[in-house]
Order: sequence, then C-alpha cells, then structure tokens
Amino acid sequence: MSRSLYPWQHQAWAQLQQMQGRWPHAILLHGPEGIGKTQFAEWLAQSLLCESPEPDGQACGTCISCGWFGQYSHPDFRRLRPEILEDAVESDGEDTAKTSKATKAPSKEIVINQVRSLSDFMTLSTHRQGRRVIVIYPADAMNVAAANALLKSLEEPGPNTVFILVTCNVDSLLPTMVSRCRQFALTLPSSEQAMSWLLQQEIKHPDQFLAEQGGAPLAAYAASQSESHEQQHEFLLQLQRPDLDGALKIADKLQKTSIPLLLSWMQRWLYDVFSYKLTGKIRYYPRYYKEIDVLALSITIPALLTLLYSNMQRRAVAEHPLSAKLLIEEMLLDYIALCKKRS
Repeated sequence: MSRSLYPWQHQAWAQLQQMQGRWPHAILLHGPEGIGKTQFAEWLAQSLLCESPEPDGQACGTCISCGWFGQYSHPDFRRLRPEILEDAVESDGEDTAKTSKATKAPSKEIVINQVRSLSDFMTLSTHRQGRRVIVIYPADAMNVAAANALLKSLEEPGPNTVFILVTCNVDSLLPTMVSRCRQFALTLPSSEQAMSWLLQQEIKHPDQFLAEQGGAPLAAYAASQSESHEQQHEFLLQLQRPDLDGALKIADKLQKTSIPLLLSWMQRWLYDVFSYKLTGKIRYYPRYYKEIDVLALSITIPALLTLLYSNMQRRAVAEHPLSAKLLIEEMLLDYIALCKKRS
C-alpha cells in the first residue's frame, strides 16, 4: 500500500485537520469504491499515533511510532477486517482478496470474536502514553452480532481511543452505530485529477477505464491490470448484437469468469442504455455510443427496468451460483427476449 496520500485526497485531509484538538472518539469515512478510503484511514491512523507529526498533520514517517506502524507491529494500533482480507495485497490502496491456502474458505464478515478481542486492548495503558487507534474496514462487513458488540465500545470508549470506520455504503450500517460516529465523506476526484494520476501510472486508454469504473481512479487502475479485457469485449459484443446461438456460445466460454464481474458489466451496460434513452448521456461505455444508440431505439423502458431488477436479484447468488453456465444463459436469454420488445 502506498505510504502517502493520493493527489485527490489532500483537500479532504486539510478539512479533516480542522478537527485537531477535538478529535471525535469515532469517525466514519464513507464514499465510492476505488478512491482509496482504506489507504486514507490507515494514513490517518498513523498520523494520530505519530510522535512528531508534520505541520499539516501528516505522519513524519521517521519516529519510533511510525517505524512500528510501517512494520504492522504498533502496539497501540488494531485493524479489524474480514479474514479474507488478511495478508491481502494492497497494491492499489484498497484491499484485494487473496486466495486462502486453508481448506476452510476464509470469512467475508467481521465476526463477534474479532470485536471481543479488543476488550483487553482498550483497557490496558498505551505503550507510548498517546492514543490507541482502531481501524475497521469495510465496516459494513460486520455481521449483526459483531455490530451490536461494537456499539458498547462506541458508547463508552476508553480514554484516548479513536475508532476509524470505513464504508462504501452508510445505509448498510446500523443507524445506532452511525449516530455514534462523526461522518466524513471522501468523494470522487475530478476527472482531470483522476486522468492525470492514471497517465502517471502509464495506463493505456485511461479514459476508457475511468469511464467504466464510474470515475474511480484506483478501480480504473485495477481494471487496467486485469486479464479480463478480451472476455469483457466478447460479452459486450453479445449485448450489442443479441442472438440465441451467440448467447449459448458465450455462456459456455465465460462460465469460469467471475459471475459478480459479469453482472457488473451487464449492470453498467443496462444503466447506459437506460440513461441514454432518457437523457441522451452515456456514463460507463461511451466508446459504444453508436451501438447503444441503436439498442435504445429497440428496447422499452419497462423492459430495461425488468432487466435491471433481474440483474440485481442475481447478485444475491453471484458468489455461489448452482451453475455459472446456466445463470449466464438465463441472463442473456432474458436480455434477448426483452430486446425484441419494440418501443
């Protein structure tokens, strides 16, 4: 993970530093995926533990505390995250899951035992007579038992204790938890900032990836490093020219592709057709303007709404479909059938 702020985060950092001297016991960082919220949270945690912070509040990077933090061994710092994210590679500033070697699949939730493990940590004196900091991400990964267990700590925090929660969806958290935190929004960078950063990473066609990821630069970078470009092209080609034989062939060919990824491609495509039909604007796939223009003329708004709803329902079983091939076939056949309903 990068040991500094991303260019688009400096303004947010300056705003956050206005809380100096009156830090809340719990702060909730929220915003879209792919903008570096986790990296921001950890940088904030390090700065709160730093013994010689810079004038702008950032960590010095050279004191004993920063040394411990950089080695993931600071005695006054804890992070709670799902087991699947433990030891994950954080090359883009957001955690990415790493395949576990264990026979049991790693949990995707933050469980109650993880929250209970904080009890001793919060009652002992700090090692450096400063703060203790706990980062929880993604906060919406806490199951109900874990969330309820955390509430007590948020209600009665120990002295000099700061919780930093990170989420992409505030609405998915318990209202009682949200009410006990100071909310702080992290927003998408401007397109100029995002493009400038992607160009510095020497990404080819950065505008294409940035559009597909809704303006999130880290998500765009991750997509540019993915090996699924050809698969995406074939899938979108089928959506441009829907036909039965093509649907069956592509379902067979892509059955080993991540179902959540396929559903995200479909979701963005449907959103673009819907948006273009209503407003004439395309958000995710502007390079397919001509194809979307033709399709928007041949599909009704009720049909689009039906497809969007069906796609949302399929997300519920996306991680563990009974048959990936059948799910893809069903999705594409529904799409073909509804595309034939003329406006």
